[in-house]
Amino acid sequence: MSYPETIASQLNIRPSQVAAVIELMDGGNTLPFIARYRKEMTGSLDEEQLRDISELLSRLRALDDRRETILAAIAAQEKLTPELEAQIRAAETLTALEDLYQPYKKKRSTRASVAREKGLEPLAQLILDQPQTRQTAEQLAARFITGELETAEEALAGARDIAAETIADHAGVRSLTREKALQFATLQVGRIKDAADDKRRYELYYEYAQRVDRVRPHQVLAINRGEAEKILRVKIDISEGDWLLAMRTAFRPDRRSPLREQLELAMEDAAARLLLPAIERDVRRTLTEQAETHAIAVFAKNLRGLLGQPPLAGHTVIALDPAYRTGCKVAVLDETGKLLATETIYPHAPQNKRQEALNVLRRLIATYGATLIAIGNGTASRETEQLVAELTRALPDVHYLIVNEAGASVYSASKLARAELPDLDVSLRGAVSIGRRVQDPLAELVKIDPQSIGVGLYQHDVNQKQLAESLGGVVESVVNQVGVDANTASPALLTYISGIGPKLAEQIVAYREANGRFANRGQFLEVNGLGAKAFEQAAGFLRLPGGENPLDAGAIHPESYPVATAVLKRANLSPDSSPQEREAALAVLQPTAELAAELGTGLPTLLDIFEQLLRPGRDPRQDAPPPILRSDVLSMDDLREGMVLNGTVRNVVDFGAFIDIGVKQDGLLHRSQIPRGVSLTVGDVIEVQINNVDSERGRISLGWVVE
Repeated sequence: MSYPETIASQLNIRPSQVAAVIELMDGGNTLPFIARYRKEMTGSLDEEQLRDISELLSRLRALDDRRETILAAIAAQEKLTPELEAQIRAAETLTALEDLYQPYKKKRSTRASVAREKGLEPLAQLILDQPQTRQTAEQLAARFITGELETAEEALAGARDIAAETIADHAGVRSLTREKALQFATLQVGRIKDAADDKRRYELYYEYAQRVDRVRPHQVLAINRGEAEKILRVKIDISEGDWLLAMRTAFRPDRRSPLREQLELAMEDAAARLLLPAIERDVRRTLTEQAETHAIAVFAKNLRGLLGQPPLAGHTVIALDPAYRTGCKVAVLDETGKLLATETIYPHAPQNKRQEALNVLRRLIATYGATLIAIGNGTASRETEQLVAELTRALPDVHYLIVNEAGASVYSASKLARAELPDLDVSLRGAVSIGRRVQDPLAELVKIDPQSIGVGLYQHDVNQKQLAESLGGVVESVVNQVGVDANTASPALLTYISGIGPKLAEQIVAYREANGRFANRGQFLEVNGLGAKAFEQAAGFLRLPGGENPLDAGAIHPESYPVATAVLKRANLSPDSSPQEREAALAVLQPTAELAAELGTGLPTLLDIFEQLLRPGRDPRQDAPPPILRSDVLSMDDLREGMVLNGTVRNVVDFGAFIDIGVKQDGLLHRSQIPRGVSLTVGDVIEVQINNVDSERGRISLGWVVE
């Protein structure tokens, strides 16, 4: 089948849709652009479907590249038969290809290669063919006795080495053994004697056995880590019946042949020495790849939820980066994120200047009209929260919230932070980052390597290239879904815009600094290096609120301005008409297929134009629940079984979700407590009840509140 047909059959969409997507991608169009502005061509496929097509296409093309390499390699050995070529061309997976190629791979010196050099291949073939003859095995081997081989048994032993390698390399044997192993083999794990595991992190796996198809992804990654730390030993146990059945489908001992015992010995040797170690590696690799893919998908989903958190607009924020000895770093930010003031306070040990710290915070609130205090969740955050709660109890208009500060230190020391805050100490930059995360999470978090944001599980144990690509795709998707103000966006934010990238992002900022604010989208073409193709890809995602053309503030692409203008004209509206006027007028003028045809566009594009005309530049993050603001502190001692609280989902993992309920330690809502069909996302605000509190171990068990 062709690529479109193959991909369409896997994704249950039309081949014509896939063909259109492939043509657009090969033409240099980005996935966000295709998803948003080429719906007529793709049949309105969403961005997730486009990414699936892109990944499958890359996999199929890589498979075909490998296929041609293998065909060329075997042909160079003059061993490519029509039958083998047909098998290779029909192989649908990389594993199947490699199985077919296995007998023809160049190997370092092996027992079989040594035996071949001694001329024993014909005898090995006799063992595999199982001829029926009156001669004994020793008599058949006698003619192979040469200067290097003194006895028939030596000849038979060498021939068995060749036969064992042939059996172990047989594509059908490997494929069937692997298939059985992935279904029925047992993963056996134990603790290495005298291995140090002081915190008993791997206690669950000291004596662990499970069928491989029942091991959960997070367990695979935990076991892999324990093995890498030389605490656990791991083995895959494949039953004799499974590998023997696989061998006997291709090589069957014949009781009437004098070489039957030789074949049986070769099969046992092939299994123990060659086949089973290879299959064990294959099974471990498959389990790991599946676990990594799952972990990366969970990480990506969590990151999407985190980046999709709504900005807390309209607040002057006091941000606190807590610490003990070195003091809490304080940064005051205006409503736009501009730094107004910095301080360092020392409310905790060893200085214990608590009252002085309270006085400083009161002064900053009064001076700058702060209404929100953001506290980083790192060291000393619990004590700092108690300090702030004492303050806010007497200030009804001031609230606080705890902010995940993961990655703030990475940002503080980065080149970007030095460029943005050149005159600020590294430690104070962290406080600025914490405050800006509240005001606009997306704009601030894109400055940090996604792997450092802290919403993953085992993120350091998975394929780092695959993880980076996946998380980069999520950031790109969210940034383009939201759009950016081209007159205020940082280079880090602009980098993720469709068609831009790091170099053009720097050029856009440089143009802005040299020439002032962009007045209209046409000016983007004046940016050095930003040509027609980049403009086509980026223009719809670069917004200009308050620009010369009101349409520049929304997500309508400049190529559709004539259509949008025609719609406004038919509704007797001007481009700067109010939302109320538009809602009344556009309710009469319905976006129909007939109207789309009259205006020379497609219905999906017309529907998008209507939506943007009604709600220009609408931020999709407004649909997410706002963060919970607090004015008083809870401690674990305040928690009682059965207590119902509002909490914010901080991380979703295989075994449940961690919920911030306002105490230092997040509670665990185990997956057994989450109703079937409910899918939680980072940032969701839900009601939970306290099931159990273990103060000594710092663990809180939560339950779902039944409505």
